[in-house]
Amino acid sequence: MTLLVAMVLLPIVGSVVVALLRGNAPAAKWTALGFSLVEIALALAAWAAYDPAGPRLQLTSSLAWIPAFDISFSFGVDGIALVMIAVIALLTPLVLGYSWGERLPEGRTHGGFFSLLLLEQALTVAVFAATDLFLFYVLFEIMLVPMYFLIGGYGGEKRTYAAVKFFLYSFLGGLIMLASAIGAYVYSAEATGRGTFAWEELVPVLRDAPTSVQVWLFLGFFTAFAIKAPLVPFHTWLPDAAQQAPIGVAVIVVGVLDKVGTFGFLRYSLPLTPEASQVLAPLVLVLAVIGVLYGSFQAFGQTDFKRFIAYVSIAHFGFIALGIFAFTSQAHAGSVSYMVNHSIATGMLILVIGMVITRGGSTRIADYGGMAKVTPLLAGTLLIAGLSTLSLPGTNSFISEFLVLIGSFETRPVYTVLATVGMVLAAVYVLWLYQRTMQGPVRGDALLGAAAGPGAVTDPNGAGAHRLRIADLGAREIAVLTPLIVLVLALGFYPKPVLDVINPSVAATMSEVGVTDPVTSQGGN
Repeated sequence: MTLLVAMVLLPIVGSVVVALLRGNAPAAKWTALGFSLVEIALALAAWAAYDPAGPRLQLTSSLAWIPAFDISFSFGVDGIALVMIAVIALLTPLVLGYSWGERLPEGRTHGGFFSLLLLEQALTVAVFAATDLFLFYVLFEIMLVPMYFLIGGYGGEKRTYAAVKFFLYSFLGGLIMLASAIGAYVYSAEATGRGTFAWEELVPVLRDAPTSVQVWLFLGFFTAFAIKAPLVPFHTWLPDAAQQAPIGVAVIVVGVLDKVGTFGFLRYSLPLTPEASQVLAPLVLVLAVIGVLYGSFQAFGQTDFKRFIAYVSIAHFGFIALGIFAFTSQAHAGSVSYMVNHSIATGMLILVIGMVITRGGSTRIADYGGMAKVTPLLAGTLLIAGLSTLSLPGTNSFISEFLVLIGSFETRPVYTVLATVGMVLAAVYVLWLYQRTMQGPVRGDALLGAAAGPGAVTDPNGAGAHRLRIADLGAREIAVLTPLIVLVLALGFYPKPVLDVINPSVAATMSEVGVTDPVTSQGGN
């Protein structure tokens, strides 16, 4: 059994065990956390075993599934898949820790909630590790099921609507991708006499396919991945899902699940349909730039914390798509590291916002103000998460955005200049959010109450009998946020460990597409 197979099976076993313990909440919680911590140990072992200078796909394993169609349970990782699997391993125990004391809808248990989270983790790891195209499609669709129940069973008032919308968008996109997967199989059968879904065998075969064939295959893959990413105009499911999902689930949706779309561009769209990727790149770049600007302007107009984060992420995914379809090593390395750093920064931002909402009891931004006066630690962590989100130099996201823009400018200067406007807007909307919620006078009926408990702090605005009923970060919350703060700062000053893993896979992707860097490009080092 390889490390990857173990990383898929372990959370599944954990999910079953936790589900059996759902009547015993403490046991279910500790068991889920234990399995997630072991998963981190396996991820570290996989990272240590991976050789950036070695073969493209490593830690491979294969078991025949449907021999008649050459379909198998095949797993393997390159540097791009490895870093995303590491992100999943990191975020899952943090989400479990955050959700430890979360109030759930009546009739729901933490055992069921944690069981579904572990199952989602297993399926997401499997999606990134799959090297059989048909297996990837099956996992791409199955991973929707636990997420549907997490949103629909544990979310807000409109959770059913949001869950159905999320499921239908991704499911229909997957069906379109299935058509391309079948087309790839049929073409390989005609070209070689033996149809296959194996990624390594399809790449050299489809690379020589006529451009017209590649275009149709690309469009099928692109639709599914653009919905998952999401790119404008396929994005409308995300704000609803993010708003209605519990905070921990929103971290997985925005921080991990949507990366399957951008990963799909890099793993499937570009290597399998290289000519079509270049021919249709201007279309994708237009959507990417629209996404950057649209997401940024929409963020300004949001009154709900969660929808604000969703639109910020839509803008960021525009940057990632820009880097992927600029076809330079720097831009590709920037996009992949952006996927990692967006997961860290946005995951932290969502968790901190969740802690704000827990204290205020409202998701409306206008219901908050002046919290830094009484919750300085919470305000400080929100500031760090916000600064990483706007890509301030010294934070983890800066190097990613810098590489995307400097790499894209060499081949796509007009699109890059337009996207740069998004950097300015990001600084404005992030600082606007911080100023409204943490600075100024304390406001909001949710935060101020006439009843004063032990240790209550008098309203600094002189509200007389009104007293604050909120506390600063507790030990569990600090434990959840500390690893993310460390990564934000460590990768901000020293991103080399991640880039060293990413760069060889980026170079291999560039070679598969058949493009080379402009003379001035120095790569992503």
